[in-house]
Amino acid sequence: MQDHDAPPQPEEHRFPCEQCGADYRFDPASGALKCDHCGHARHITETGPWTGAIAEQDFRAAAADQLGTAEMEETRVVTCPNCAAQVEFDGDVHAAECPFCATPVVTDTGTHRHIKPRGVLPFALSEAEAHDAMSDWLGALWFAPNGLKDYARNGRRMQGIYVPYWTFDADTRTDYTGQRGTHYYETRTVMRDGKRQQVRVQKTRWRGVSGRVARFFDDVLVLASRSLPKKYTDALEPWDLSALEPYRPEFLAGFRAEAYQIELEPGFDEARAHMDAVIRRDIRFDIGGDAQRIGSVDTRIGAITFKHLLLPVWLAAYKYRGRSYRFVVNGRTGRVQGERPWSVVKIAVAVILGLLVAGAVGYFGAMEQY
Repeated sequence: MQDHDAPPQPEEHRFPCEQCGADYRFDPASGALKCDHCGHARHITETGPWTGAIAEQDFRAAAADQLGTAEMEETRVVTCPNCAAQVEFDGDVHAAECPFCATPVVTDTGTHRHIKPRGVLPFALSEAEAHDAMSDWLGALWFAPNGLKDYARNGRRMQGIYVPYWTFDADTRTDYTGQRGTHYYETRTVMRDGKRQQVRVQKTRWRGVSGRVARFFDDVLVLASRSLPKKYTDALEPWDLSALEPYRPEFLAGFRAEAYQIELEPGFDEARAHMDAVIRRDIRFDIGGDAQRIGSVDTRIGAITFKHLLLPVWLAAYKYRGRSYRFVVNGRTGRVQGERPWSVVKIAVAVILGLLVAGAVGYFGAMEQY
């Protein structure tokens, strides 16, 4: 019988080098652990409780707090006073800067108890490659301040962060009622410009329908963080979830991991909203015809399973002229998103040039009339 009451001990994800004793870090280029001090490399072996397939977990059991202690972990985290991000730090770190908003923070000794990740998508891009992708993205922003571009290109290092996500699987069956519309046309005589004209008018004939649709939802992805604007993280998709690895702490060596802020049940509420929208689309397709009206919808959900995943993001947070700018890079594909900075001077120059061009075109056009 599993003990659900004994608290798990805080986990330390540190891996000393076999040759010099310095810490290994995960190297995206080789997919192995590498020591920055002496260059020694060590392959990640598939041993321990993290091997095998990435198993789904029962949602209803987790919601009832019936997961065993083996499914839970405690990590030392620091909470940013500015953006409320909860980021994992090693026990010997006493001061740091928040990677999400560049706010100086002092770490505390608190711990965060959470559901242990089941899968991790390892970084495939190095920091240098992510920095190049960010620089190219900034360079394509015509109205971004040159100062910020230069600062970002020559600025501090980027942070590699594993961002928490939930995925949900659900087997659904939905009974519905509604109406199917069939278009037909009538000819009418109307007056236009004092003349009688015949026009075809579209009308719709409705009839009641009912039916059932079924769909299995696989890996509905939900962001479990509030530290970054959702519009940025959503725009980093798609994620190649087929490349997920069973969770092993070696993949986190040298990187930060953010603790989830959106709990499991609110995460499923967001997934359910996505499922409901897809189900309504399925109903409209099932009704058919030229137009559809949906009346009642009764969805029954069978088995619900979930996974807690960590996905890789390179993050840069810069303070420039009193404002914080954040840029995020998909750690697999190099796709970049961020807060769009604007240069008032560049916009003003562009407006003036536009007015000058418009004035010149108007002037020469008028001269051609003479």
